[in-house]
Amino acid sequence: MSSAHPRLYGLTAEFDSAEQLLRAARTVFEKGFRQIDAFTPYPIEELPEIIGRKHSAIPLIMLIGGMVGAVTAYGMEWYAMGYYYPLDVGGRPLNSWPLYIPITFELTILFSALSGVAGFLILCGLPRLHHPVFSVPGFEGVSTDKFFLWVEAVDPCFDERTVRRLFYELQAKAVTEVHGK
Repeated sequence: MSSAHPRLYGLTAEFDSAEQLLRAARTVFEKGFRQIDAFTPYPIEELPEIIGRKHSAIPLIMLIGGMVGAVTAYGMEWYAMGYYYPLDVGGRPLNSWPLYIPITFELTILFSALSGVAGFLILCGLPRLHHPVFSVPGFEGVSTDKFFLWVEAVDPCFDERTVRRLFYELQAKAVTEVHGK
């Protein structure tokens, strides 16, 4: 493939309001498109459900990270105080779990937070310095006052003419081709 004609990555449509974007997203999803995304200047509560986004795996990742942290802390303390350097103070058992609670709690929180950040970065595909949709004219306005809907070309239902016509029927202000490598 020559560099003069990069492959089509998808189509974006710009809308004037959140209501138009929601209506368009609902219509596009109902038409069978699944590789879609929306870009808005503020969170829109019902939008993820409309475009078919399922719940995030990050809470599960954080739970597992927290459990690993708790087991690590408890095991580390038990090994240090009960096995490696046993010290009988006042007739207490070597595995005196109340002493282990503060460090276990702290490492649970630390591992949970670190696994949450790592999971977020991995699931979002970050760090990504450039995405083809960033080259859409006016896209920088999505952080202030613009609303964009994007259909990726890898979607099984994607046909450029059909999607373009659908976007115009949904009263898109502008429809732009997104080209990638």
